[in-house]
Amino acid sequence: MKKMFFAAALLLSGIHLIAQDNVKIGKQHLSLSSKQMTPETLWAMGRVAAAEAAPDGKQIVYQVGYYSVKANKSHTVICITDANGKNNRQLTTNTKNETDPHWIEGGKRIAYLSEGEVWSMNPDGTARKQLSKSGGKIEGYSFSPDGHKVILLKSIPFNGIIQKNPDDLPKATGRLITDLMYRHWDHYVETIQHPFIADVTSTGITAGEDILKGEPYECPMEPFGGIEQLAWSPDSKQIAYTCRKKKGLDYAVSTDADIYLYTIATGETKNLCKPADYKEPPIDPERTMANQPVNAPENLKNNPGYDQNPQFSPDGKYIAWTSMARNGYEADRNRLCVYDLATGEKKYVTESFDSNVDAFCWGSDSRSWYFIGVWHGCVNMYAVNAKGELKQLTDEWADFVSIAPANKGNKLLALRQSFSAPNDIYIITPGKNVKETKTERITSENKHIIEQLKFGDVQQRWVKTTDGKQMLVWVILPSDFDETKKYPTLLFCEGGPQSPVSQFWSYRWNFQMMAANGYVVIAPNRHGLPGFGQAWNEQISGDWTGQCMDDYLSAIDDAAQNLPFVDKNRLGAVGASFGGFSVYYLAGHHNKRFKAFIAHDGAFNLESMYTDTEEAWFSNWEYDNAFWSKDQTVRARKTYENSPHKFVDKWDTPILCIHGELDYRINYNQGMGAFNAARMKGIPAELLLFPDENHWVLKPQNGILWQRTFFNWLDRWLKK
Repeated sequence: MKKMFFAAALLLSGIHLIAQDNVKIGKQHLSLSSKQMTPETLWAMGRVAAAEAAPDGKQIVYQVGYYSVKANKSHTVICITDANGKNNRQLTTNTKNETDPHWIEGGKRIAYLSEGEVWSMNPDGTARKQLSKSGGKIEGYSFSPDGHKVILLKSIPFNGIIQKNPDDLPKATGRLITDLMYRHWDHYVETIQHPFIADVTSTGITAGEDILKGEPYECPMEPFGGIEQLAWSPDSKQIAYTCRKKKGLDYAVSTDADIYLYTIATGETKNLCKPADYKEPPIDPERTMANQPVNAPENLKNNPGYDQNPQFSPDGKYIAWTSMARNGYEADRNRLCVYDLATGEKKYVTESFDSNVDAFCWGSDSRSWYFIGVWHGCVNMYAVNAKGELKQLTDEWADFVSIAPANKGNKLLALRQSFSAPNDIYIITPGKNVKETKTERITSENKHIIEQLKFGDVQQRWVKTTDGKQMLVWVILPSDFDETKKYPTLLFCEGGPQSPVSQFWSYRWNFQMMAANGYVVIAPNRHGLPGFGQAWNEQISGDWTGQCMDDYLSAIDDAAQNLPFVDKNRLGAVGASFGGFSVYYLAGHHNKRFKAFIAHDGAFNLESMYTDTEEAWFSNWEYDNAFWSKDQTVRARKTYENSPHKFVDKWDTPILCIHGELDYRINYNQGMGAFNAARMKGIPAELLLFPDENHWVLKPQNGILWQRTFFNWLDRWLKK
């Protein structure tokens, strides 16, 4: 729930050629008639991802995704560049999506996925060869360091919760459900991913053996896990993998994922997080785990929370992974855990960083690590050693969103974005401190578009909260800003609820798009967000309608009173997920501040939400108790008593509700309920429903419709 950034994508008609209902890439110069960004311009941008440096560090292979509005589909290609940013070229030119590039054979070849199969090619794109023959079933892969084996991710049928229909009823569409977790994110759970170990031979890749054969558990984990949740040992003899070995109700109320070590020669599997005789304490599924025995201090040594994304040290003596301490709390602080394979000792090396380790990689000495993490609204790069001594390497108003070695030394490869720039590839040479660290930009994928656009300036303010703290607030100015004018202004309400308002670039909630439409954006890092210490981050649990809502009002009141270009008579509030919940709540508590609201995929009725959402651990932790509990805590009573649906009698402001019908995190009945209530109250309202979208909006034409509806609504009420 916490990381619900709202991604989607589109392409300007004409920038790509359409042939036989497939997207054929023909990148052309885009000439804009206006300096202002439009939805079509935004979606014309290529999306850089999956960058990997060659073993010798001389080249970087990566993928770029493009979208066609006309064809309403995407196309992904593979590109390569020299490590100095020169000789950048596209390797794949056909109509098929080609993704997930990785160097193999010591850098002599590049492996990639195409139509569910593993292929390889030379670094110049020649000598293409299909390696696997799985019938298009491969969803991810990872070659062993020696190149003799490969992990293949494939989905297998799963009828442990949704029962298989009788064979003599092949057209029956009903689903007989026997437990929880029958839906996850946007699909019914009728398959699960398993990792298969296959041999790499002179003729290709074998079918492979399922290392979780007979186990009813997914690996990697739904809904966002990928090949990063598995890792090869340097000697190619073992695999570390992430798995939550639970199902049904037990899965729905728990975040207890562990790291397992699988030995290929023997087939032996060992849990690195828990002793062999570990027995989980009983769990009450109707209340928060915060005070249950599973999270008692003496049990925390058994890693009851999220443990994910293992990586072996270069010398093979250690495994590191990201680790959350407590079960049931998906927004717990993500620490870096290091496991000594010889002694079984676990050590946490990032305790001095009071925020999350978002991603990491090993230093070449096998005794140090590099990681990225959010602090004060920016995701920067850090280094830490085995003593836990921390140093910051970058200090930018930006978000580094990935980190990996760039060569066999200590250069680092990263993707970087900001409010004013989508992803590009950077190489970082760490220094002793921020001043000595060197950052080099390697790609400029969207330069031909961005250099034609006029972006709004980004400012930073610190605003005093009602509890006497200081809150970081981002201010984004209109792209045609004139200091003598007053502008309609939007309060941005963040989702999560514990996702940072950092320097993200979004293809939907894009602040520069709002600036291009003539709006000032006020984006506060309210209580309940990471990057300001764990106490600040945790304050929101059990207090959804208290301090964080005061923070929103403090931010917009500060802007209205102290920023002369903010028109206090033309204020709006917008947000998604928890941000949508925030909008629904503010609609009944804003005291005439706002003239328009927009809520996307927000929770409206928390009693309904408690049993509607598929990941039950979230509601348990945030609300404390089930709504039917007779012995509710004070926090639980406060939560349910302050549900937005109980304050519709105070609604008096036009509201646009948006929801996806495939959203199983916050079901679409929430958006419908809010819209229906507004109309029954006689309040101007609109409802934008997407039958084929989940918590995000991913289809190109739906994305354009979203943007147009969003700004049409705001313009109607805030630009009179």
